[in-house]
Amino acid sequence: MRLYLASTSPARLALLRSSGIEPVTMAPGVDEDAVAAEAARQSGAPLTPHRVVELLARAKAEAVSVALRETGTHGDGLVLGGDSVFVIDEVIYGKPHTAEKARQRWQLQRGRTGQLFSGHWLIEHSNGQAGRAVGAVAVADVTFADDIGDDELDAYIATGEPLLVAGAFTIDSLGAPFITHIDGDPSTVVGLSLPTLRRLVTRLGHSWPSLWNRGPAS
Repeated sequence: MRLYLASTSPARLALLRSSGIEPVTMAPGVDEDAVAAEAARQSGAPLTPHRVVELLARAKAEAVSVALRETGTHGDGLVLGGDSVFVIDEVIYGKPHTAEKARQRWQLQRGRTGQLFSGHWLIEHSNGQAGRAVGAVAVADVTFADDIGDDELDAYIATGEPLLVAGAFTIDSLGAPFITHIDGDPSTVVGLSLPTLRRLVTRLGHSWPSLWNRGPAS
């Protein structure tokens, strides 16, 4: 069973590879801000973190499913979309994109605990057509060290790593030493909860080992 990953995230790709899965990665090309803004306009109220990540994960998976049909890809497979946001003080934070915003967020979250929401949407794709779909959201609490110096933050931000990840931090790379505790599935914080994905695969009637296509030494 082939897994199509509607993401170009190196972290999600590395996580799947470490679990024995070599996915086909495809950029979904979704304007996340526009999709979320339109959904909020239609609902007449701000979106909850749960709704944001579910909505964007679905939009990405559906975009790649359409691309598979348009390119004439007829092989069986599962299309996975994902999205993550970080929440602290009931405020939703996505990717900061700039060093200034990343620094502001770290000054806010240093020594505190926030929640990382990761949305998943899985579409069954067969004979060039999208079929059944299932989704789920995983949540993990993340606690940051309270003794992180400004010089450490400046050095970390200068690497560019926190600019393109939700919450301006990672747990699988340079940001890991600044995190003291995680309550929940750690892979959720990477941006893809493996236990959640396994449950979704099972709900569609497939075996998790059927996705294994790479050995541990690959």
